[in-house]
Amino acid sequence: PSGACSKAARNGNGAKEPGHEWRRRFLREMRVGHYSYRTEQTYRQWIERYLTFIRPAAFSELSDATISRFLDHLAVKREVAAGTQRQALNAIVFFHGRVLDIEVGELEPYKKAKIRSRLPVVLSREETGCLFERLEGVTRLQARLQYGSGLRLMELMRLRVKDLDFARGQLLVRGGKGDKDRGCPLPEALAGDMRAHLEAIRRVFEKDRADGLNGVYLPPALDRKFPNAGKSWSWFWLWPSRERSRDPRADPIERRHHMDGRLYQRHIREAAEAAGLSKRVTTHTLRHSFATHLLERGVDIRSVQDLLGHTHLTTTQVYLHVMHRPGMGIKSPLDL
Repeated sequence: PSGACSKAARNGNGAKEPGHEWRRRFLREMRVGHYSYRTEQTYRQWIERYLTFIRPAAFSELSDATISRFLDHLAVKREVAAGTQRQALNAIVFFHGRVLDIEVGELEPYKKAKIRSRLPVVLSREETGCLFERLEGVTRLQARLQYGSGLRLMELMRLRVKDLDFARGQLLVRGGKGDKDRGCPLPEALAGDMRAHLEAIRRVFEKDRADGLNGVYLPPALDRKFPNAGKSWSWFWLWPSRERSRDPRADPIERRHHMDGRLYQRHIREAAEAAGLSKRVTTHTLRHSFATHLLERGVDIRSVQDLLGHTHLTTTQVYLHVMHRPGMGIKSPLDL
């Protein structure tokens, strides 16, 4: 029924549930559901913002109305984008239903965040070259691979040795957005540099094995089925971090994780500034440029859709608005 919350919270007495209690239940439900660590972090942040907003309400007093009030607040006061509001809704519904065992019915009407249509920032081929010239070492190789294969940031960071197929000129993205796999081009121009990089990280891998370090992280189902796979070369990270660290999902296990994407993002921003680029350049700009440059060279849009891993063609069609199409553009009246 509309507005119904038929089940009481698990604590059942109307008192506020201790912070550590809901966090423990939240972690258990996330792990049981095999959610990614990134999703776990995002959901936790939204839940904490939600609890800050509705205080001092007790957990047993939460209802569909409190969810609607929070979503209203995000749209009206915070002016978040529609996608951000949907993300918050998913996190809060998870919290109510899976953590507190409060049944969520039909929500009361709330202000929907505006769906904003934004054109992607795209670099020209010359600007892309200028950006690469300001990068060096592993970061330069990462940037060229992201542009050459059209990868998202975390798809790039989570690559493993086994995902490179030099013989077929293909790079395999495993568990991308929507938990989907896809194939991407592995640029021939990078083959030599990639092989040299593999030799360098092989030494890191062998040192970890000699030191008896735990294997790299594997999805839980794979880890149970192949308990020693994390110690094999094929599953090693393509971009291993310099330092070993505690596994946040299996503390106190120490292992080597992949590089932090935030460091790569910072290097891209700094390189764009050093190159004097006036555009707002992020790591995702390289993915946008990959798609636009392919379309400009005559690659059909459905092929580009597959390479990007887009579910809907309309998502890919946005690049048609920013591509340079000689002979098809409308001239300004000043140029006539």
